[in-house]
Amino acid sequence: MFLSRRRVRIDTERLTLRAPQHGDFRPWASLRQASVDFLTPWEPTWSVGHLSRKSFTNRVYWAQRSIHNDTALPLFLIRRSDDTLLGAITLDNIRRGPAQAGTLGYWIGAAHARQGFMAEAIAGIVHHAFHVMELSRIEAACLEENAASRGVLERSGFKYEGVAQSYLQIAGRWRNHVLYANLRGDRRGRTTAG
Repeated sequence: MFLSRRRVRIDTERLTLRAPQHGDFRPWASLRQASVDFLTPWEPTWSVGHLSRKSFTNRVYWAQRSIHNDTALPLFLIRRSDDTLLGAITLDNIRRGPAQAGTLGYWIGAAHARQGFMAEAIAGIVHHAFHVMELSRIEAACLEENAASRGVLERSGFKYEGVAQSYLQIAGRWRNHVLYANLRGDRRGRTTAG
């Protein structure tokens, strides 16, 4: 399958955010495997073939189609100093027309957590979404007890908006999520969960 390539590259202070490539399979699978205990409490249950080359190849093709069709922007976090894959961030469910919105999701490998990389990636993709893609609203959701994710969203300018009941299946169970949003030109002031 060949799609015309619309390349997206976002550079931040320490990172390059770019679409996954076939050559990323080994670093991706190794990072996900090494971080399994760190990631699985916060993610949908991994399929049996989650870390397989076939699964990764499907992800690469999905990323290419999504970028081409302007329905999602799936990017890997690459540390520029040594070209190390640190994690991923995706602006998904992009809605055009009157909504001009998208939903943010992300993960980072355990060895790279709490070093400011995800906050840097969020700042880069938010700037790109508002100033290049001309979106108006970016939404994000996380489990209520995920203090690290809630903290990075709040520090990144996202405001608490409420709770969605049975929002996603996480680790095999329907779970409530807290909802956040970042608005272009937001003048709401700081909001936090009650």
